Amino acid sequence: MIGLVLAAGAGRRLRPYTDHVPKALMEVDGATTILDIALRNLAEVGLRDITVVVGYAAEAVTERQDRLEKEYGVRLTFIHNDKAEEWNNCYSLWLAREAYANGALVVNGDTVHPVSVQRTLLAARQTGDAGIYVALDDQKSLADEEMKVITDADGRLLKITKLMDPADASGEHIGITLIEAHAAADLTNALETVWKAEPHLYYEDGYQLFADRGGKIQTVSLGKLDWVEVDNHDDLARAREIACTYGE
Repeated sequence: MIGLVLAAGAGRRLRPYTDHVPKALMEVDGATTILDIALRNLAEVGLRDITVVVGYAAEAVTERQDRLEKEYGVRLTFIHNDKAEEWNNCYSLWLAREAYANGALVVNGDTVHPVSVQRTLLAARQTGDAGIYVALDDQKSLADEEMKVITDADGRLLKITKLMDPADASGEHIGITLIEAHAAADLTNALETVWKAEPHLYYEDGYQLFADRGGKIQTVSLGKLDWVEVDNHDDLARAREIACTYGE
């Protein structure tokens, strides 16, 4: 199993900070970026081979390779998404299909979160039989923007989309996923079907198709958690409030 970080996004709502760097390189704790936190978390749970999907301002990430590898004790491989400014992240994840073929812990490059998320997902797979495990915040009050999830009584994912009434949702997928090797080929097929039909869709739309075809996706409740998806300046301010507490 490897670590996989999706860091191709431009983060237009975070300008001018993202005029020359992707939002994964937003600084949230001194000089520590969102990408730093992702790599640190993956390394802390023993995942030292990490693939990063880059796109917008890719060179701003790749030029840091030596520093990041030395600081976190990891080996980085980069995949370039040349459609990052045109298409959505379903295509980004599909591009990494060879990387996650033997299993991967996937992290969105705009999610600021503690390492407990990775630990919780890895613990869940020890007793589970799912092909995919998604990290679920079932405590947060939801609105239209969130990637919402409906589950059955056992936590199996039934529906995942932003396009549902928040009142119907069981919680929010926070953008961290564990993909098992045995599910990789079927997931790749689902992702390819989705982006070829509509390249502006999310990889969660691929998860939905995977589930609709009979694949098992298990949600993993995270309990009370300080995390944030950094989409705008308010989110960035919140990230800077909480990121400094992760080492405490």
